[in-house]
Amino acid sequence: MGKHTSFIDTYGGIIVKSMILAGGSGTRLWPLSREMYPKQFLKLNDTSLFQDTVLRCLEISNITEIFIVTNELQKFFVIGQIEELGYEIPPENILLEPVGKNTLPAITFGMHEIKQRFGKSTVGIFSSDHILDKKAMEIIKNVEELASEYLLTFGVVPTSPHTGYGYIKPANPIGNGFKVSEFKEKPDIFNAEKYIKEGCLWNSGIFLFDTDIFFEELEKYAPEINAAFNKIEDIGKLFEEIPSISIDYGIMEKSNRVAVIKLDERWSDLGSFKAIHDEFEKDENNNIILNCDNVLINSSGNLIHSKNGKVVSLIDINDTIVVDTPDALLVCPKESSQKVKDVVSSLKDRKDERAQLHQTVYRPWGSYTILEDSERHKIKNIVVLSQKKLSLQLHHHRSEHWVVVKGMACVQVDGEQYFLRQGESTFIKAGMKHRLSNPGKVPLEIIEVQLGDYVGEDDIIRFDDDYGRE
Repeated sequence: MGKHTSFIDTYGGIIVKSMILAGGSGTRLWPLSREMYPKQFLKLNDTSLFQDTVLRCLEISNITEIFIVTNELQKFFVIGQIEELGYEIPPENILLEPVGKNTLPAITFGMHEIKQRFGKSTVGIFSSDHILDKKAMEIIKNVEELASEYLLTFGVVPTSPHTGYGYIKPANPIGNGFKVSEFKEKPDIFNAEKYIKEGCLWNSGIFLFDTDIFFEELEKYAPEINAAFNKIEDIGKLFEEIPSISIDYGIMEKSNRVAVIKLDERWSDLGSFKAIHDEFEKDENNNIILNCDNVLINSSGNLIHSKNGKVVSLIDINDTIVVDTPDALLVCPKESSQKVKDVVSSLKDRKDERAQLHQTVYRPWGSYTILEDSERHKIKNIVVLSQKKLSLQLHHHRSEHWVVVKGMACVQVDGEQYFLRQGESTFIKAGMKHRLSNPGKVPLEIIEVQLGDYVGEDDIIRFDDDYGRE
């Protein structure tokens, strides 16, 4: 397990805690991201945006002082990607929202847990899907004393009149920062240019809060949320009771104890494919090529992604997004990439699972890839990691035929246990309790053929599960 020392403030010996907001719907980078595989877990480089965020937080916090606010669907991505970095986060530091209620409830959840466990604390709050230069963490370290008086937010010095970001207008200087004069909504291009001339900063959504000041301001401006966290122990009932509201609307725009710190560092929320094009390394013709072979003729300013072993060819194509995945193809002008979320909405309206799932779906025990699918059958390639097992389960509407491709399978069916090796197979009737596990040291790979009058993923009853999904 990796080790990292915390930043300890030289003034008072206070350790800075970190909170990472790791929810997200995966709509803006579809089809690369999906609802069950949102953009913070994508690996456009060697590490994901979430992993990069964890590594930045380790500049100011120990791994035991990092808290992740996420949901049940993404919990195992969080655990797995932290383990890939060589660290093990305490399970109690992963806070699961039963339903997303925007940033104020999420942040309150984290602040409440941190104060209960550590008492008065200074907490850095970060989105899990941003690009941020590590140098920015030095700035965050050096303003911790100011956080004992103000709720601190961080404003990025703009590089262009961007219409996808909110803006913050600084006022009088205080210490290393400025009192906040005004928060401004995402503007049109005319107002974006106007805000930059007025000295406004991009609203980064990064904060540094003292727990005492935060709860004082929460009680003042959102007392119903504060009361719920103090009175209701059941987290499901608590989230039913509280409103959905952002931290900006709920507190920051109302409080007179808010200051902004300038960040003149590289930052992006990667909110669209255009943003990816702006941030990543390009070829001599201003193209970004991700994971694919290509032949480009008289084409520039494009972003191309494909993982299917295809040669992607463009002729006389400029400023275009081309994203190819096994089950979806996106082609659009670069300037229209913000509209990708409308495609996701259309898919959801017609109940198309491709809004939520890739052909390859990651689970805490491994992954499966859908090879073929119809109303009454489905064929999967299933990979079970070493020493991992699926839940003990049954299906009402489908039978399953398993064939081992690689490794050794331990199979449990209605209380009987046996082993299968490469080339061997078994058949499980609908209604039988069964479990698949990998006792070996190499990944287990099987082909599963499902047959029945319904083969949806929700036809499953779990009786025992290592991952708390009963």
